[in-house]
Amino acid sequence: MTDSGKVYHRSCTGPALQTVDQHAQDEDITLFASCFCPFVQRVWAALEYLEIPYKVSESCHEVDPYQKPQELLNVSPKGLVPALMLNAFDPPRALNESTVILDFLEDIAAKSTHRSLFPPSTDPYAKALVRLQSDHISRTLVPAFYRYLQAQDSEAQISGGKEFHAAVQSLVELFERAEREVGGTGLWVEDGDLGWADVVVAPWIFRATNVLKHYRGFEMPRGTKFEAWLGRLFEYPAFKKTCSDEELYLDSYERYAFNRPNTSQVANAINSGRGLP
Repeated sequence: MTDSGKVYHRSCTGPALQTVDQHAQDEDITLFASCFCPFVQRVWAALEYLEIPYKVSESCHEVDPYQKPQELLNVSPKGLVPALMLNAFDPPRALNESTVILDFLEDIAAKSTHRSLFPPSTDPYAKALVRLQSDHISRTLVPAFYRYLQAQDSEAQISGGKEFHAAVQSLVELFERAEREVGGTGLWVEDGDLGWADVVVAPWIFRATNVLKHYRGFEMPRGTKFEAWLGRLFEYPAFKKTCSDEELYLDSYERYAFNRPNTSQVANAINSGRGLP
């Protein structure tokens, strides 16, 4: 496979485009996004699940995110997405960083829609187990995804594939621990609901089934429970509504797969061995 020079998309397609169109009216919260960013998608799915009203910023839906329009820089100094403009304040205030935004949305929902991605507050141990799952995702699984995708020689790709596979297996073990100790969390439970760890990891698991499969031949771990979890996750409305057609991801991630120079701040961090920005 050779680099065909495909460019990243600048607008959503498929179900995600329909969702954008449904959120074009002004609201107290404006989401600054790019159509292929997994960090954006975790926040976007949370907004949908928590049923918090929001608008998708036109400047970041339609404009090249790497050009960093001034409106984005006003809310995210590094020009990174996702970011929120909080219009209820005068003057408006801003937040960036996906996990910070997720915490903020949880607090907003607690006072408004009364929905939550966490287990009930009456079970603090179950919530702690979810935090362990989330910590593993952020520290291990997400960086492993990018190292694998950006690896260029066959030896590095084999090593990267093993690392990412192991990271997914370790997440499964954390899900299984929660199942043993508290009856399970999130969509790992057959009749469960979307949970915090589901939202935090879903964008990368989804891209593993299309981007990693296409560019690296990656195959997901096997297992009845794991495959059932994947099915529930990908079909869950709050997540499915934020997904574009497969072509968008394959085109947009070709630059990562061939490790083009200055692909993104995330790619540069992986190449230099630094933590993700």
